[in-house]
Amino acid sequence: MNDTRVRLRYLTRTVGLLFPSEGEPRPYSLLPHRTLPRRLAPRAWWHPGRRVLVPSGDDTIETYLSQALGTPIRVVLHVRPPRRANRKPILEAHARDGLAAFVKIGDTPRVRDLVTHEARTLAMLADIPLKTVVAPTVLHHGTWRGLSVLALSPLPVRRNARATPVLGRLLVEAVTEIGHLPVPHRRGFAWHGDFAPWNIARAADGRLLVWDWERFGTGVPFGFDAVHHLFHRLLRRNGPATTARACLAQALPALAPFGLSAAEAKLTVIRYLIALADRHAADGHAPLGPPERWLNPTVDFQELLS
Repeated sequence: MNDTRVRLRYLTRTVGLLFPSEGEPRPYSLLPHRTLPRRLAPRAWWHPGRRVLVPSGDDTIETYLSQALGTPIRVVLHVRPPRRANRKPILEAHARDGLAAFVKIGDTPRVRDLVTHEARTLAMLADIPLKTVVAPTVLHHGTWRGLSVLALSPLPVRRNARATPVLGRLLVEAVTEIGHLPVPHRRGFAWHGDFAPWNIARAADGRLLVWDWERFGTGVPFGFDAVHHLFHRLLRRNGPATTARACLAQALPALAPFGLSAAEAKLTVIRYLIALADRHAADGHAPLGPPERWLNPTVDFQELLS
């Protein structure tokens, strides 16, 4: 089944979940078009393609968000890609004066746990004065029809900012600030957990916008976020096995800014790769393929050199 068909099938299920009412249908549009579905948005006169009819009524996610956020809301639904362990409905909540919130819907036990964890993490960060990192704030966290609903403030992302790589001093300062967060009962250093290029962007004031805190955790070696960022930047151009080897080869230049020696840097990368494989196993998901193909060759070769 191709990507478009999988997305549309998931969209049909999600619309039924979020718009269960039997009120008069309202027109929406698949954008940019039906063969490349990325968003389902309220219909505008200039939208191409056929209309998609979505039920209205008193018991939809729009009516719930309107009450929760205190203003009339219309939503744009992101049409999610397949093969993601933490795939969930993501909404843009639009008020009359513009974008009011990004909304995550916990529709499975695993995703509900991740959404709840992110809400708690952001509530903790709201009480910590941060110099470099800017995180969203929680506007609402509640339950609707058995679904977990988390509404977050939109971060002020500049046009094309997400397409510009974040490297150098800003990256080091952000990873360091997150690593030294004063988390109660912390073991080791903290990490964001998904410090990938698509989850960060440089702000207009020079700070770093960071979202998707679902995987925040503690008890890891300092520098895990930097390794995660490097791994996923390299993964865009290489296969998983090549990426793992390249990540290890670049361990020292990537982690030296954090005060790690060559031996410490290599050990940190190896521990990160093992932790990533463990995460995928816990999720019941193998986006990189079996670990024996992409992880074991790198780790086993290092053991031979030890």
